[in-house]
Amino acid sequence: MEDSIKNNSTAEANNPSHYTTITLGIVIGLVGIFLRFVADGSMITIISNVLWVVGSIICIKAVLNILK
Repeated sequence: MEDSIKNNSTAEANNPSHYTTITLGIVIGLVGIFLRFVADGSMITIISNVLWVVGSIICIKAVLNILK
């Protein structure tokens, strides 16, 4: 009984959608970091910080879903 539960959780952890979500979060975060260095302005700085935080939150949620 316990082996079937373990195999099911392993299969769920290896689901490609988790890694696609992590990749999306990384790309969003990198765009935010890139915008920091491209231009200097208060609005672009705010947008880059928001993109960086959103990308970080997406990645953290995906990792926590894998660990769950």
